[in-house]
Amino acid sequence: MTDSSASSVWPILHYDDTRAALRFLVDVLGFHEVLAVPDDEGDIVHAELRRPGGGALVFGSTKHTDGVHGRMRAGSSAVYIVTEEVDAVHSRVKAAGGDVVEAPHHTEFGSGAGSYALTVRDPEGNLWTFGTYRGIEA
Repeated sequence: MTDSSASSVWPILHYDDTRAALRFLVDVLGFHEVLAVPDDEGDIVHAELRRPGGGALVFGSTKHTDGVHGRMRAGSSAVYIVTEEVDAVHSRVKAAGGDVVEAPHHTEFGSGAGSYALTVRDPEGNLWTFGTYRGIEA
C-alpha cells in the first residue's frame, strides 16, 4: 500500500522479536507495512511502516549491532500518534490482549491544551500514546 502523505520525522525502534513487532504494529496499532527486509534467519533487519493520515516509522532487530543505531535496546522508546480513533485503537489493543497503561481519558498535555488520549505498551515495552492533540500552530 502506498501512502502519499510524506513524513519528515521517522522514529526508529529496535525489537528482539521483529516478526511479532511487525504483526502488533500492523494488526493492532493500525500501521501499513511498506517494506520488511529479513536476514537469513527471518529476523527483520529493516522495516518501514506508514500511518494512515501521515507519519512513518522504521524498526529493526536488536541482534544487528552494526551501524549508529546498533546498540539501541528494545522497549526503551515512546511514540505519540495523532488520531481521532482513540477508542478504536483501545478496542483493538484489548481484543489482542495488549497492555493498556492508561485507558482513554481526557487530559491536558504540557502545553495546557486538552486531548483525548490512550497509552499502551507494546509487547517489548515501548509506550505508544494515541491522542487528539495535534500540537500548537506555529
